[in-house]
Amino acid sequence: MTAPAAAAALFNPDPRIERRELPGGVSVFVVDDALREPRRLVDFAAEHWALAREAAHNAFPGPELPMPDAFTARLEAWFNAHLRRLLGGRRTLRAHSRLAMATWPVGRLQPRQWLCHRDRDAVHPGERVAASVLYLFDDAALGGTAFYAPRRDPASTAMLVHDSCTLPEAAFRQRHPDVTAGYLVGDNAWFAQIGAIEPRFNRLIAYDGDVFHTSHVADAARLSGDPRRGRLTINGFFTLRAALGRDA
Repeated sequence: MTAPAAAAALFNPDPRIERRELPGGVSVFVVDDALREPRRLVDFAAEHWALAREAAHNAFPGPELPMPDAFTARLEAWFNAHLRRLLGGRRTLRAHSRLAMATWPVGRLQPRQWLCHRDRDAVHPGERVAASVLYLFDDAALGGTAFYAPRRDPASTAMLVHDSCTLPEAAFRQRHPDVTAGYLVGDNAWFAQIGAIEPRFNRLIAYDGDVFHTSHVADAARLSGDPRRGRLTINGFFTLRAALGRDA
């Protein structure tokens, strides 16, 4: 089965794409009923979750499990057919996807997890990164995805992010006493929330990875380590050759 045909077998071949416009020219694309049989992905996660690991190289507050290459190929083919052009890409250079489940209580979060973030590592001139989140949970109170705009100049914002990734917690608190520990919900001294997409089972959202964003976890007590009850998502990342006039 070719990649486009395989994608059609797994993903909705005729998706209805809703464009959500946020302040500052930010667009988020929302697709409901993205998968034809989404419960099969929940079953897959439950069956294989013992293999999930917490990655030290990113700020995700919980275990993650890389998806098989065959799934990523299907996701990429579907993304290319329906979303890539909308996100300013003319060719997909790399793609990967992973199951993820936010599980950490507030007290375990590190400074970099008190902030929003961008998905833009290893991006070269003429490239851009798009990201997708596929929600695979029923409890909307577990939270969707929130988007933010910096309130301060780029250099100061970059230094804050750098400090959050490199300083011990005590040193970060001393240097940045205006940052509150915990999941970021709403505005803080450094970022203004410009919008949030509410979760819905089998809803996929796609957005420019250069926009600050974070999981919108308003009630961390609801988080669970059970893939059938917790905040289970499939997160996709696509490195794109920018369309002409859309260089990163």
